[in-house]
Amino acid sequence: MPETLPLPALPSVFSPLAKALLDGFSEGVVVFDVEGRLLYANQQAREALVGMDLSDHAPDLQPRLTALGGRLRPLRVGGIELGEAMFIPGIVGATTLAAREKEAIVKTLDAHNWKLAETARHLGISRTTLWRRLKAYGLHRDGRSKWAQPL
Repeated sequence: MPETLPLPALPSVFSPLAKALLDGFSEGVVVFDVEGRLLYANQQAREALVGMDLSDHAPDLQPRLTALGGRLRPLRVGGIELGEAMFIPGIVGATTLAAREKEAIVKTLDAHNWKLAETARHLGISRTTLWRRLKAYGLHRDGRSKWAQPL
């Protein structure tokens, strides 16, 4: 397995839930700021980036990611430009935001032994929000669902 690359920490605007969602993508996701500096890469993208120059403003990083099949998309809130995200094709997996959120929640629940308070705290959401999401996705606190791992 390739070595994990030392990438910059996520900026504070990324909530733990947003990070979990980015990490849940089946394809690689690389986030750049408005000046083209690398902010974040999920595990799938880190594997694709092994051996590449990751210094600030590496002039050939985006073209090399494009050569790997990457698609560059602007990140905006209203009229404010926040940067860009590069999506690198990966394995087939969850395709909708809801499916990715559900997958991220289940993985976090499993990591915290289905302890809701710890899971909610890790995701950066309230326990009430977590309860609502569990209900919406048909998940049960005791782990009874087709998505839960057996104990």
